[in-house]
Amino acid sequence: MAEIKLRKLPERTPVKMTLQLLPELAEALQEYAAAYEASYGRAEPVAELIPAMLASFLESDREFQKTRRPR
Repeated sequence: MAEIKLRKLPERTPVKMTLQLLPELAEALQEYAAAYEASYGRAEPVAELIPAMLASFLESDREFQKTRRPR
C-alpha cells in the first residue's frame, strides 16, 4: 500500500485520574474558570480546563521537551 500523508492517529482513549487539591488551589482554579468565562464569553467546568492547562504547561517547558523522545 502506498504511503499516505496523514500519520497514524495516536491513542485517544481518555485516562481518568483522580486528584486531591489543596483548598487554595481549588479556589484559584475556580477563579481561573471565571476569568476564562470573562475572556471568552463561555463558561467551562474546571475539569475541562485542567487538561488544557496541563498540556499548555508541558508544551511550554523547553527543558522537559528536550528530555522527551521524538514521536
